[in-house]
Amino acid sequence: MFSRKINSRIKIFLIFFLFCFFVIIARVIYVELFEYQKLYSLANDLWSRDLPIEGDRGLILDRNGVVLADNITTTSLVLIPSQIKNKDEVSNNLANILGITKEEMDKHVKKETSIERVHPEGRRLSYEIADKIESLKYDGVYLVRESKRYYPYGELLSHVLGYVGIDNQGLSGIELMYDEYLKGESGAIKYFSDAKGNKLNLSEIYLESSKGMNVYLTIDINIQLALERELNNAESTLEPDHSLGIVIDPNTGEILAMASRPTFNPNTYQNFAVEVLNRNLPIWMTYEPGSTFKIITMSSAVEEKAIDIFNDTFYDSGSVHINGTRIGCWKSGGHGMQTFLQVLENSCNPGFVKLGQMLGKEKLFSYFNLFGFGEKTGIDLNGESKGIMFKLDRVGELELVTSAFGQGISVTPIQQVTAVSSVVNGGNLYEPFIVKSVNESSSGSIIIENNSILKRQTISKETSDIMRYSLESVVARGGGHYAYIDGYRIGGKTGTAQKVKDGRYMVNNYIMSFMSIVPANDPKAVFYLAIDNPKHTALLSSHTTAPIARRVLLDIINALKIPRQEGEIESIQNWDDPVYYKVPNVIGMTKKEAEKALFYYNIQYAGKGNIIISQTPEAGTSLEMNSSVRVLLGEKE
Repeated sequence: MFSRKINSRIKIFLIFFLFCFFVIIARVIYVELFEYQKLYSLANDLWSRDLPIEGDRGLILDRNGVVLADNITTTSLVLIPSQIKNKDEVSNNLANILGITKEEMDKHVKKETSIERVHPEGRRLSYEIADKIESLKYDGVYLVRESKRYYPYGELLSHVLGYVGIDNQGLSGIELMYDEYLKGESGAIKYFSDAKGNKLNLSEIYLESSKGMNVYLTIDINIQLALERELNNAESTLEPDHSLGIVIDPNTGEILAMASRPTFNPNTYQNFAVEVLNRNLPIWMTYEPGSTFKIITMSSAVEEKAIDIFNDTFYDSGSVHINGTRIGCWKSGGHGMQTFLQVLENSCNPGFVKLGQMLGKEKLFSYFNLFGFGEKTGIDLNGESKGIMFKLDRVGELELVTSAFGQGISVTPIQQVTAVSSVVNGGNLYEPFIVKSVNESSSGSIIIENNSILKRQTISKETSDIMRYSLESVVARGGGHYAYIDGYRIGGKTGTAQKVKDGRYMVNNYIMSFMSIVPANDPKAVFYLAIDNPKHTALLSSHTTAPIARRVLLDIINALKIPRQEGEIESIQNWDDPVYYKVPNVIGMTKKEAEKALFYYNIQYAGKGNIIISQTPEAGTSLEMNSSVRVLLGEKE
C-alpha cells in the first residue's frame, strides 16, 4: 500500500518534470524561430558602440549651377571614457592641445557614459590640432569625420543663404527654410566592446552617411556680384545707415539678385550682431516709399481713365494747401502748366495730390490692396514683414493725398518690386520666389520644382503699355536721367523719402531710392535700389541712386544678354543743368581710397599694383558726373 503511494508520487513528479522540460524546449524553439532578431538587437546594443559620422548637407547653387554653399571635411574629438587608461594624463594633454583647463577636460574624460563628444572645444578641429591628438595614440580617444558648411563667396547673398549651427542645422535663410531637404543622414563606425567597455578584437562595421538634397536658386550670380559690388562702393563712399537692392524677373516672379548692408559672413556668423544676422532688409525693412510709389498711383489713375496721361494738363504753382498743411513741389515756384506725363517725369507732388483727390480714398486704396500692399508677398524666405497701410475709416483728405505720393504709409522693398513688376508686365501680380528646385544629390532628379504663381490681375495690358512708355520717358527726359543707357530703353523712377522718428519727420535724413526696368519696351528685369541716409551726397536721389543703378543695369544687360532696342525715346540732354564736380587728387592713394574719392566718376585703370601713380584729368579739373577718370597703377616706392 505504502509502496503503491510512492510509485504514484514518482509518476506525478516525472510527469511534471517532463511537462516543464517540454515547455522549456518549446520556449527555446519559439525564441530561436520567432524572437531571434529582437534578442540579437538587445544583445547587440549591450556590446556594440557607434562612432558617429555626420552626413554632408546638400549644396545650394545659383540658376547656372554655381555653388554658393558647399561643405568641407573636418574632424571632431570623441571619447570612450571606459577605454581610457590614464585619465589624468589624457585629460592634461588634451586640455593643452585644445587650449582649455584640465578641469574642463576632466568633465569629458571622467564622465560615466559610453561615448562622450567633446563639445564645443573638440568640434571641427583644424588639421594641425587633429594631427597632435592623433599622434598621442591614446586608447579611447577617437577622431571622427565631421562636415562643416562652407560659403565660397563669403558675404555674397548671406541673408538669403542664411547660416548653419555647430550641429549643421539650418538657423536662417534658405538653410532654415529648406533644412529638412538639405540635411544629410548620419552614418557611423560600429565597434564592439565587453561589459566593461573594453574594445573587443572584432571587425568594425562602417555604416555610410548620405548627403542631403541640392537646392537650386533663381539667383544669377553675375547680377548678384554686380549688386554686391555697388552696395560695397556705396557703403564705403556714402556711409549710409543701410542700403539694399533687389532684381526680379517681372514675367515670372523669380528673384535674380538680393542683397543689403550691413551684411555678414556666414562662415563666421558668430562674430556678428543678432540684428545683422536676422534682418534681411529687402523683405523685412518697412518705410515710407516716397516717389517710387507714384508709379502705383499713376497706374491706378490711368486704369480708371481718370486722366489722359498724354493730353490732360495740371498747373503746378509750387505748392497746394490741404486742411492747413502746405504740400510743396521740390522745384521752387513749381513747374507751371504740364501734362500728367510731365507730372510723373518731374515727380511733382502737387500733381499727385490732384490724382489722389480725383480717385478718392476708396478707389485709390483698393488699388493699393490689389497691388499687394499691406500683406506679405509670400516669398519663400523667413522674416518677411507686411508693412502698414491706413485703415480706410482713418483716411482723411490729408492722408489720402500724402499716400498718393508715397508718404504716411509703410511698405517693404519686396512689395514694391513685385507691384511694379505687375505694372510693367501686362498687369500680372506674381508671387516672388527664390528657390527654383530641390534635386536629389546623386541622380539630379527633381524632387520639388517651384513655378510661377499668378495671384491676380492688377491693371490692363493697355495701361501697362502706357506705364512702360511713361517710365522710359522719366529716364529719357526726367528725374531718372542719370540711369539712361543709349540703345537699351531704360525705364525708372527716383524716390526721396523723408524718414520718420517718434512720429516726426527727421531733418536731412532720407531714404533715397530708384526703381528701374530694362528694357522698358519688353521688361526682362526690374531693379530696386534704396540707400538709407547717405552722408556724402546731394539730397537728390537722381544724383545719388540713379548713377549707381545705371552701373548695375549694365551688368544686368550683359548677364541676361539683352540686345539693343530700337524705337527708344530720345534723351533730352538739357533737361537739367549738368552736375559738375572738381576732380580730387588721388595720386598716392590705394585703389580702395581712390574709389571712394572718385565715387562720382567712372574709373578706368591701367597698369598693375595697388597705388595710384598718375591720373587724367589732373586734380582740380571740373568734370561732369559719370565722366571717366583714368588712373595708372603702380607699386609704392
